[in-house]
Amino acid sequence: MAAVAGAVAEHVGRALSGLSEEVIVENGGDVFLIGRRERTVAIYAAESPLSGLLGVTVLPQGGMGVCTSSGTVGHSLSLGRADAAVVIARSCALADAAATRLGNLVRAPDDIEDALERICSVKDVLGALVIIGDRMGAKGDVRLKLLKQKK
Repeated sequence: MAAVAGAVAEHVGRALSGLSEEVIVENGGDVFLIGRRERTVAIYAAESPLSGLLGVTVLPQGGMGVCTSSGTVGHSLSLGRADAAVVIARSCALADAAATRLGNLVRAPDDIEDALERICSVKDVLGALVIIGDRMGAKGDVRLKLLKQKK
């Protein structure tokens, strides 16, 4: 069940790609993108001071999933406390399931490094990022973009 929203986003996105070269489908924090232009996906991380400050930039040629899970945002069950657990993969279903797993692994800031290592060792995961409180970690092919300055 952890991959359903990502799978649906990708299925809809691929169907729409026959009508447009640039497609973005967002389904509850799970984003499928396809196109020739770089896109930046903003990261919402609840009450974290890092929320809304950063985005991940991707070039979605051939299609790409950027999925987010959270233990502090939304109604979905999470066994962790991550404010945002983001995974980038060519398969949106994989990105969704891996983001859920990443979020479940992070219960405290000290869990960040090990959790990222485990998720990025999954075949076909391109990169991952996690935010918990005022701490953040990223591993793999994650291109961060500053969206606004902290006040």
